[in-house]
Amino acid sequence: ELLKKFLQFSHKVVFAAEGYIWPDQSLGDKYPPVRNGKRYLNSGGFIGFAPTINSIVQQWKFKDDDDDQLFYTKIYLNPTLREKYKMTLDHQSTIFQNLNGALDEVVVKFEKGKARVRNIAQDTLPVVIHGNGPTKLQLNYLGNYIPNAWNHESGCGICEEDLLDLTSLKEEDLPQVLIGVFILQPSPFLPEFLERLVALDYPAEQRSLFIYNREVYHEKPIQRFWEEHQEDFYSIKVVGPEEELTEGEARDMGMQLCREDVDCDYYFSLDSDVVLSNPKSLQILIEHNKFVIAPMVSRHGKLWSNFWGAVNSDGFYSRAEDYIDIVQLKRVGLWNVPYISQVYLMKGEVLRRELRQRNMFTQDSLDPDMTFCKNIREKGLFMFVTNLDDFGHLLSLSNYNTSHLHNDLWQIYTNLEDWEEKYIHENYSRIFSENLVEQPCPDVYWFPIFSEQACDELVQEMEHYGQWSGGRHQDARLNGGYENVPTVDIHMKQVGFEREWLKFLHKYIAPVTEKLYPGYYTKAEAVMNFMVRYRPDEQPSLRPHHDSSTFTINIALNTKGVDYEGGGCRFLRYNCSIEAPRKGWSLMHPGRLTHFHEGLPTTRGTRYIMVSFVDP
Repeated sequence: ELLKKFLQFSHKVVFAAEGYIWPDQSLGDKYPPVRNGKRYLNSGGFIGFAPTINSIVQQWKFKDDDDDQLFYTKIYLNPTLREKYKMTLDHQSTIFQNLNGALDEVVVKFEKGKARVRNIAQDTLPVVIHGNGPTKLQLNYLGNYIPNAWNHESGCGICEEDLLDLTSLKEEDLPQVLIGVFILQPSPFLPEFLERLVALDYPAEQRSLFIYNREVYHEKPIQRFWEEHQEDFYSIKVVGPEEELTEGEARDMGMQLCREDVDCDYYFSLDSDVVLSNPKSLQILIEHNKFVIAPMVSRHGKLWSNFWGAVNSDGFYSRAEDYIDIVQLKRVGLWNVPYISQVYLMKGEVLRRELRQRNMFTQDSLDPDMTFCKNIREKGLFMFVTNLDDFGHLLSLSNYNTSHLHNDLWQIYTNLEDWEEKYIHENYSRIFSENLVEQPCPDVYWFPIFSEQACDELVQEMEHYGQWSGGRHQDARLNGGYENVPTVDIHMKQVGFEREWLKFLHKYIAPVTEKLYPGYYTKAEAVMNFMVRYRPDEQPSLRPHHDSSTFTINIALNTKGVDYEGGGCRFLRYNCSIEAPRKGWSLMHPGRLTHFHEGLPTTRGTRYIMVSFVDP
């Protein structure tokens, strides 16, 4: 194709053309006029017969670092020499596409399992693409597809190239990795984040850990982690808030630890908002054998991710045509990108060679991550992001309130999936897939809903609040100020948890209701949402009553025979009792008319239940 297009020019030498004149703008008027296309010579690409090219370059009488484009330009602008050498320019980008000044004219065209650049202004398919001037990043973008890097039919064409095989290595021969963890603001689910570090499928003796924590709030869980998991890493170094480091200084410190250690083969940087749920992540990234590579992670259901597909001339975010498709996994592969953050792997040799400066994050007025990526780009190094595997996702750290005892309980809106993993019973989905529901009494259903941790944290949160009602009929919390069948309780509204509790009812209780009571579609509304405490010396039982609800849920929060004796619920009309409720399981029963019931006496210890009167 290249030779065919060249011969169609009927000239001996064809140079690329561009819309800007460089380096001597005063020569612009000397160029032959052009009706259509680019007017000015660009020496980044040319093709010609070897004898002719040789004759031209023999005229070079200048220094090696003098401007070659000016040299060729002056020959071309000389009508006699232009005719002598049969020189012309590729005005319409038939062979050569210069990107500078023409980015709006260039698109990626997919056809017949191949990717090509198309010039939509000239309707041509250039063969050679030149990232001249400030268009290197756009050239990198095109290189993600052209010539055979990725297409819609066969996907990634380069992802299996130059891989590093770790399977044949013994554990002690695997690369040494320093994991740099950065906790820069209050972060939900931090204990789970730390435990995932231990769960990474990588030998303890081959991984070291550096933790920078800027938050006093997180010091206790980090100390506990350090005490419990020292043997799970070759070494652990923790730097706390007392050091008063900036983010950039902390990141420089972590990277420097690897740079100074000749045995550090890789540096793996990980922020506390990254849920790295794939234990194979480290191995996968190492096997890709790139200088700098990031696993793609994004927020659930959002386009927010840990990479940018493009940046503007100031280094800030710019829209990339393929960004959404990559985040949504419509295009899967290995992508050369200009910006990564939050989680990435770097080769130690690169830190000791191309990136030797200590202040990778702090030598610019930009944000530390932008400064870091700018330094990498200026060294001519490529940053890759891979979405070939599912690595995990990003948390949202916004509006994380740390004023409670167990603050993660309030994350049902902000980080629903992580909240569910921590607090919803592991067998909840089996209610729908395997009909994991029991019916101990007529129209009384029993099913798993809360994890043990959810039960424990709810109880601890209420006891920490401590303002239990006295079980009196007079109750200022209620409209009218009177409770006919009082309990010793705390309402969710009192602890600022009612909004979150109603979300729980709508998300997790409503689907069960519609399964168990066909034809009834709940609004999952409730005014009375409260935790009840039963004690032999306080309020051991509850007299027979109806609930002011269409249906009621009653969730057992601790274990009979361990935390208390006695207790349970008796439905009088059916003479049916449930005397051994399971921790984390919920009873669901109609409230009005049919299910007159009582709370059986607790004879020892303390029994806790969580109750909602739904659709009053």
